[in-house]
Amino acid sequence: MTSSWWRTDAVAWRAHDWSIEVRGDELAEIRYGERMLLRAVRSAVRDHGWLTVPVRVLSLSSDASSLTLGLRHEGLGARLESTLVVTADTDSLRIEWDAVNSDAFDTNRTGLVVLHPATDAGRPAVVVHPDGSSEQVRFPQAISPHQPIVGIRTLRVDDEFELEFAGDIFEMEDQRNWTDASFKTYSRPLELPYPYRLAAGERVRQSIMIRVLGSGHEPSTADEPVALVEAGTVPAIGVEASTAPDPVPASDVGDFRVVELDLTTTNWRAALDRAAADRVVLDVRLVTDGSEPALSEAARRLARYLDEPGILQVTAFDATEHISDPRVVVALRTALESAGLSVPVLAGARSHFTELNREQARIEHEVTGIVVNTTPLFHTLDTEQLVEALAMQRLIAEQSVSIADGAPVHIGPVSLRPRFNNVATTPEPAPRRTDLSEGYGAEFTGAVDSRQDAPELGAWVIASAAAFAVPGVASVSWFETWGPRGLVSANGRTAAADAIDALVALAGGTLLTGMAPDGLVWVIGSRTDAGAVALIANLDPEERRVSIEGFGDVRVGAGEWVRVGR
Repeated sequence: MTSSWWRTDAVAWRAHDWSIEVRGDELAEIRYGERMLLRAVRSAVRDHGWLTVPVRVLSLSSDASSLTLGLRHEGLGARLESTLVVTADTDSLRIEWDAVNSDAFDTNRTGLVVLHPATDAGRPAVVVHPDGSSEQVRFPQAISPHQPIVGIRTLRVDDEFELEFAGDIFEMEDQRNWTDASFKTYSRPLELPYPYRLAAGERVRQSIMIRVLGSGHEPSTADEPVALVEAGTVPAIGVEASTAPDPVPASDVGDFRVVELDLTTTNWRAALDRAAADRVVLDVRLVTDGSEPALSEAARRLARYLDEPGILQVTAFDATEHISDPRVVVALRTALESAGLSVPVLAGARSHFTELNREQARIEHEVTGIVVNTTPLFHTLDTEQLVEALAMQRLIAEQSVSIADGAPVHIGPVSLRPRFNNVATTPEPAPRRTDLSEGYGAEFTGAVDSRQDAPELGAWVIASAAAFAVPGVASVSWFETWGPRGLVSANGRTAAADAIDALVALAGGTLLTGMAPDGLVWVIGSRTDAGAVALIANLDPEERRVSIEGFGDVRVGAGEWVRVGR
């Protein structure tokens, strides 16, 4: 696997006071003067299972006042040829998408999407609905579980600018649920039936008009000293057991080993045995269809490992809804008691924070702790998104602690890309054998990312730990021990593995965390009677010199991390 971290293909476009950074098919960082009005605009085509149809840029041309992209969305049974045209005037910008569908296919969404920056949280706005009525609204401060603004024809943001949509009815969702640093306005409304059929030869035309109304301000990102705050104890650091095919070498990395066992598959027993062979205490996650015999057998098998390597805690998730509702938790407790096991029982959401946020009333709360997971590359694969996700991870950690209402929160196992498709509308691939010659779990249902062995991923892991490390978070886990989603692979040991070791070494002290105002430099540390140590990560494509409270000025290279202190 080869790594590719920094983008090298972005194209800058300017007209009048407008500027856009073209990142592939995305119109990113749409600015008027120095003010970023929109995080991005792009066209999106989703299939019947919410998978994104791949898009290719066929052509790009521009002149003094316009920009045109020729696009082809092709794959997953779809093929659309389209043009994305930007036309600038003194105080307005028009974006038009004109697409022709070649082959009939079922889609859940085909149209333009607008990404508003996460810094819009709390800003007032006025929405004009399709019937001409209007209402005062706000971008939500806390991460909204459901659509905060619906029925959008025009959206006026804080009397600074307005967006006028044409071609469909639009609504907004809070993409911070998936650690995207944005609010997304899209069509068509989710209350309408989906998937829907796009006929062969059907044309889709949509447009967005941006009009500047008044002055605004850009949030300050000036260099300031990074203040460190005490945040309780350093979380335990875990790693998921490898899901790769045999042979897989044993690993002792991390404080604990997460192992997820889908009890509806044929080789979960072998997966448990291999994870236990690492001789690292197990954090067990069971995926169940409600079968009492399967849960009972799983509990009996866990009993074999109660003393060695030990069972840290057990969580069960419904195989369809991916949450721990009271029914699932009762069934798990019954199975554990029948096997004579007295271990902590947790509950939560297996897929994304989204499900914890939306289904918190249905998730059992009379448990020892709450489990939540997230992946930074759910909607887009850009490194920019990977970096921007860090500040959103901090929000997710804080809101998860609030939802847990005093129970410890356990985050992970975090992976770069989803370990499975939680909104799949057809059965996902699964093992057919009882052994691990084909692997299991994410080996069948997950995605692989080339940045897994990137040198910069070490800095990202340090920053991610700093983001998640808030009071109330008891543990965080990342990646797998070995394989294409692992800390070690056939290509050798990764930079992320060194970062995990450094995080484990922080144990036993008072947690210290901090970040730079622009969210590109993060710090996590530990203070003991012997002194203090800090890990400083720089996700900026440029070297940074930062002043860290208690540690002085520190230089950190682009995409690197350093250890300072005792």
